[in-house]
Amino acid sequence: MRLARVGSGSELAAALLMALGFPCIMLAALLPNLWFFVGAAAVTYAADQYLHRRGSYLVNRLSAIRAGLSIRFLVRQLLLILLLSRMGYGDDTLFYATVACLLAFYALQAPQSAIVTLIKHRRRLPVVTRNVDLERVRIPDAPRPLLMNRSAEKALHLDVFAMAGVLVAAGTGEVRVAYAGLAVTLVLAACYLLALLPYLRPKRQVPSDGKVLTGVNAWLREYQPNVVLYFSGSKDSAYQVNMWLETMGQMEGRPLILLRERMLVPQLGSTSVPVLCVPGGVHLMNLDLSTVRVALYPANVGKNIHLLRVPTMKHVFIGHGDSDKLASVNPYSKVYDEVWTAGRAGRDRYALADVGVRDEDIVEVGRPQLAPIKPWSGAPGNPIPTVLYAPTWEGWDDSPGNTSLLLAGENIVKRLLNAEQPVRLLYKPHPFTGTRSAKAKAAHQRITALIRKAAAERASDPRWAEQSAALQPVRAEARAEMARVEARLEELSRGGRVAGDESEESRDSLADPAREAEIARLKDEWNAASWRALGWWEHKVITGARMRLYDCFNESDAMVSDISSVVSDFIASGKPYAVTDSAGLGEEEFRRQNTAVRAAVILSNAATELDTLLTAVREPGADDLSADRRELKEYLLGPDEPTSIEQFNTAVDALAAKSRARNARLDRAMGAAVRG
Repeated sequence: MRLARVGSGSELAAALLMALGFPCIMLAALLPNLWFFVGAAAVTYAADQYLHRRGSYLVNRLSAIRAGLSIRFLVRQLLLILLLSRMGYGDDTLFYATVACLLAFYALQAPQSAIVTLIKHRRRLPVVTRNVDLERVRIPDAPRPLLMNRSAEKALHLDVFAMAGVLVAAGTGEVRVAYAGLAVTLVLAACYLLALLPYLRPKRQVPSDGKVLTGVNAWLREYQPNVVLYFSGSKDSAYQVNMWLETMGQMEGRPLILLRERMLVPQLGSTSVPVLCVPGGVHLMNLDLSTVRVALYPANVGKNIHLLRVPTMKHVFIGHGDSDKLASVNPYSKVYDEVWTAGRAGRDRYALADVGVRDEDIVEVGRPQLAPIKPWSGAPGNPIPTVLYAPTWEGWDDSPGNTSLLLAGENIVKRLLNAEQPVRLLYKPHPFTGTRSAKAKAAHQRITALIRKAAAERASDPRWAEQSAALQPVRAEARAEMARVEARLEELSRGGRVAGDESEESRDSLADPAREAEIARLKDEWNAASWRALGWWEHKVITGARMRLYDCFNESDAMVSDISSVVSDFIASGKPYAVTDSAGLGEEEFRRQNTAVRAAVILSNAATELDTLLTAVREPGADDLSADRRELKEYLLGPDEPTSIEQFNTAVDALAAKSRARNARLDRAMGAAVRG
């Protein structure tokens, strides 16, 4: 399966059936054997349809070896012609009618495909928006998804009627059935084409890029944003902007979220803050951002330069987490007017790194995102402790200190699963895990297999059967609650209608604070129900964004992780934690180099020190690092008062005042120059 790059055993089976089906069709045509042909053809149709519905990787790769969708249908139709010839229909009218019909059918494919492509191209806006009123742009309705989604596949599958009719006629001699099937195929193909034609009319097309940008600029002049969150990155990096959405929604003033890649928009979390996605650099430069005074950057990426060039606003690096990684003291950071850190540790980190970021340009604002993290009560919340293993990803190089997965991951998991006193293990890997390193991906898969095997064994263990039976009504109720919430969330995500294309979604996705509040409430309810649906003894592999990291913090009694922002965030809980010295620096040097581990249990790659962590959880009196964690929390994340969001708003206001003062000085200087 890994070699074929398919997602499941059923996909692999469908791929094999399709690969074997076509040689069987050819053999059936040559024999000839009508029923063998019918069976083999049906298998290829069904397998093809299944792989397309699953979005299988294999389907996309077949085109690279000249076995794409159109070729597969053409080969099947040519073999139908061969079957007719071998069955003695070569001189019959049915033979020539079938050939003519299939040629006409393919002749209709070219304009259909061209029109679909043209419609998609003409409906592509220079910007994608959410929560922005584009009424003045007058975007017409999109074609129905039935016409546009997987259009080539739908059009080609219309040959089923012709294929079925001809095969029935070949088996029964009733040629009228063949002519009927051929006619249905041609009529439906022609109707499909005719249904698309109205969308080529000018009034069904979106306005030109210039008119759209004019409309967006008119909205910007009305809204007058004063602070913008600017983000560029891959689809997998969307979490870096999503972690700031709630903060942006809580900010005073008029915030705006500015994205640079279209594929980020579907990945964006729910928010009422206006969103503009502007892929083109030229289009970005022509936006009216004259009222913006502060620009916030969660990531250091090349496209930041497109906004950094604007001198009328102040630019701030806010990052996407606070950690001791080298990325947290990137020399690129000195291009910003200010760098905002959570606490004093970030300031000291830059001073030690000596990368050109001046101390006076660093502002401590806390971490607004950490508000949902609950403080530790001092004892496990369940009869057995829950330990979260949340390793970071492998990074861009092969440094052994990047992640514990490669050298220590399996040891950590095995020791926790086989602990003398039972422990529940939650495993939540970084979203990027395995994206660069095949070894890291393989380690993640082995760890996942270990945990799922242990979970299955625990489920059948008589020691837990009584607990499972007692909690069954609660868990059933929680699963029902999850289903109810999921249905409501799906309804809210559709907005009460079937989603159209990107342009229509931009037009219709308007700010609805009440709806966003309900979505936030429902997500909280889903998360609470998801934990109730799990037994407090059940191991769990947690992937995806639905079960949130901070909920894992609240559910766990301790954590094992690597040098990353996850550690700094977990410190807000006050709970015991361990960090793996994967590079083998030694405890003293590891603590010296990494501030966040000063109150941690340091693990070697053998993970033998885990007993110390588990003892601290089970016996609070044996927790020698509790005072150190309290001190480190303030050093890393800042004081509890004023709240972080208050500190953040204060920092925005102060920097906006500097921006206004700079612009006023420039205006006075230019005015004096003109008068002189």
